[in-house]
Amino acid sequence: MSKNPKIAVFGGGSWATAIVKMLCENLEQVGWYMRNQSSIDYIKENDHNPNYLSSAEFDVEQLYLSSDINELVNYADILIFAIPSAFVKAELDKITVDFSSKIIFSAIKGIVPETGLIVGEHFHEKYNIPFENIGVITGPCHAEEVAMERLSYLTIACTDTKKAKLVSKCLSSKYIKTKTSDDIIGAEYAAMLKNIYAIAAGIAHGLGYGDNFQSVLMSNSIREMKRFIKKVHKMKRNINNSAYLGDLLVTGYSVFSRNRMFGNMIGKGYTVKSAQMEMSMIAEGYYASKSAYLLNEKNKAVTPIIDAVYAILYQNKNPKNILKKLTEHLD
Repeated sequence: MSKNPKIAVFGGGSWATAIVKMLCENLEQVGWYMRNQSSIDYIKENDHNPNYLSSAEFDVEQLYLSSDINELVNYADILIFAIPSAFVKAELDKITVDFSSKIIFSAIKGIVPETGLIVGEHFHEKYNIPFENIGVITGPCHAEEVAMERLSYLTIACTDTKKAKLVSKCLSSKYIKTKTSDDIIGAEYAAMLKNIYAIAAGIAHGLGYGDNFQSVLMSNSIREMKRFIKKVHKMKRNINNSAYLGDLLVTGYSVFSRNRMFGNMIGKGYTVKSAQMEMSMIAEGYYASKSAYLLNEKNKAVTPIIDAVYAILYQNKNPKNILKKLTEHLD
């Protein structure tokens, strides 16, 4: 593969916007698929995304913008998907051109609801993309801090280390430090699970639990994550690395965390529907909690935190009562 590959980012949200910004630091041109043509027209005229990370300004001459997903698939060698997991299947269904030879990197932190698969597995099973051509971009990193050019860290996972290093180089800059990993499945499951634990942290905060409890909740969350991932993909990994523990902590504690915000609203008495309507962005952990719960019915890992979040969000259980019961399972 060329040292200067053509890369396209698919998605119009904050994470997609942040990735485009990172790539523009190193590439002469970056493809950007947005399904909303009016957003593309706005960027061309005003140099920034009208809906997300408006402080991030672009040189539009660097951008190959299109609302035609097939046009961008044909254009790029490497396709980076940053579409919310709830919509990824609908967007992929629009692709009519052959992309089996493309390199796919997922920046989606969730499970495809229709298949119950993490995104990498979805591409492999549904589109026959070889695992060596699939990668994951994960944190710990919030898009808002990328827009402000605050020092941030990324983990680029792929079984093919050359491809991981290539994408890593394209994303690196003076404010972005990257590392590579070969644990594509574990990194992607961790990115999905941490959103569930962030919802739990938000619910606890909304109910009035303090920092002491939050620290215990996060300590138990990383151990629960380790048990869950070990059941779905057993390999040697250090769960305390930044891709796992670091990403969990920033999502559980940060004021930028959508999932923590969503959980906080639930803890304060919002219904799931009202909390979703109030937020302008998607909390991936809502969908992930159902997928993880159903997957674990087969795998049988001990997951009291996932069980608690699922009971609150999908079984309409009282958050106060469920959290009180959860405290008895934590140490």
